[in-house]
Amino acid sequence: MFEARRNLSRSRSAFSMLELIYHSIVRDVRKEHRNALIGLLMNMLQTVIFVGVFYFMFSVLGLKGTAIRGDFLLYIMSGIFLFMTHNKAMGAVLGAEGPASAMMKHAPMNTIVAIVSSALAALYTQFLSMAVVLYLYHVMFGPITILDPVSATGMIILAWFTGAAVGVVFLALKPWFPGFVQIASSIYSRANMIASGKMFVANSLPSTLLAMFDWNPLFHCIDQARGFVFLNYNPHYSSISYPLQVAIILIMVGLMLEFFTRKHASVSWEAAR
Repeated sequence: MFEARRNLSRSRSAFSMLELIYHSIVRDVRKEHRNALIGLLMNMLQTVIFVGVFYFMFSVLGLKGTAIRGDFLLYIMSGIFLFMTHNKAMGAVLGAEGPASAMMKHAPMNTIVAIVSSALAALYTQFLSMAVVLYLYHVMFGPITILDPVSATGMIILAWFTGAAVGVVFLALKPWFPGFVQIASSIYSRANMIASGKMFVANSLPSTLLAMFDWNPLFHCIDQARGFVFLNYNPHYSSISYPLQVAIILIMVGLMLEFFTRKHASVSWEAAR
């Protein structure tokens, strides 16, 4: 009531928004654990366990012959990294602050900032985890050679973007159908264990099986990433444009749903969570 209003320029407003996003990212990174280093180590441990489990599965089931000629562990990590980045981004956005949360009572804060900061916090954590794991593998077991590291990094960002887009749709639907969203997001994450294609490459699949996987944008991201990582693989049945188009469509649909949800927000929603 007695607050003095200040007219900010566009550049000042943009920097103010970026500062708010930065502080929200720091808060989200520390949400898992008060010590950010411990949270990073736990995420790294989860990545290493995933890689170890899949290495054991490939060895026991005799599936090493289906991998691309080259570093076998790098083949596994190229799928695991994108799979975890996609799912972590979806989970982070889905768990972002809603329109009825207590954080939204602070004037500069809004749901868009909460969504962006949650997604960027997940990307930051995953990038640090991947960098440390690859460095340790490079130092302890042997040098790593990546054909096109810049393009491979771009596929990681695309997998993150598609995961965040799916999370935005789930987040917008969560206040209306909380039980359904919880089950649907869990099913989607579990289905990606197989449907993401991290255990095989698209070129090795017959056309009848390929139709079961090419709907998934993460499948295209992983297949294209392996084309940029390995010299001996050239993906023919996946594309970069498909996951990008799907992500943009989901982002637009999710933001429209979120805008509608925000207009009808109720404090009782947050109390019922």
